[in-house]
Amino acid sequence: MTDLIDTTEMYLRTILELEEEGIPPLRARIVERLEHSGPTVSQTVARMERDGLVHVGTDRRLELTVAGRERAVSVLRKHRLAERLLADVIGLEWELVHEEACRWEHVMSDQVERRLLTLLENPTETPYGTPIPPRPEQASAEDWSRDMGLAGTRLSEEAATAGRFRVRGLAEGVQTDPDLLAQLAGAGVTPGRVVRAEAARDAGYIRVEGEAEDGAAADGGALELAEATAAHVWVERLDG
Repeated sequence: MTDLIDTTEMYLRTILELEEEGIPPLRARIVERLEHSGPTVSQTVARMERDGLVHVGTDRRLELTVAGRERAVSVLRKHRLAERLLADVIGLEWELVHEEACRWEHVMSDQVERRLLTLLENPTETPYGTPIPPRPEQASAEDWSRDMGLAGTRLSEEAATAGRFRVRGLAEGVQTDPDLLAQLAGAGVTPGRVVRAEAARDAGYIRVEGEAEDGAAADGGALELAEATAAHVWVERLDG
């Protein structure tokens, strides 16, 4: 992907996604998300701070400036519109959509973005259930960021008590792994689907399987998700 990636935009989007998930945006989290070395992340963040895009707080949190937030929201919107186009129009396999959109986000013009909004009939969510930011004339980057967040609760928290859940979204932490996405799809753990889940705390995993429309277990069988992975699956409880 390196030939089409704008590193600054990638870091801005990552900071915004960490905020969206309620995770403190630290340089260490960028190291984990992007699998870049610590020195590389520190050098890039220092450059972004010099360029007026981020500020490193006394608590080491990365704070987007007004200019940085506007650019971050723009990149995120283009990325998520590209995901919808790739899934809905082009028909790319669901597990490959995110990775491909990481290329498209950096080369999409504002004119193409507007045409996509019309073509796709102003979608509000991606194929992974994450929200698509509105255009700046509809809401400022600051206003949208203030209210942003993923719908539901983390499966890692909810499944402490076994039950039935509706999948609301899959966060960035699982979107980056095509093999894992394929496994989730095979087990029926995709946005909008109903799943049954139960934590095996002593073993450190959560057992989850999708339901068919008749309420029976889905054909793909159950998955055993590590708690860290289940933290990126957002759900709402259906059984009280």
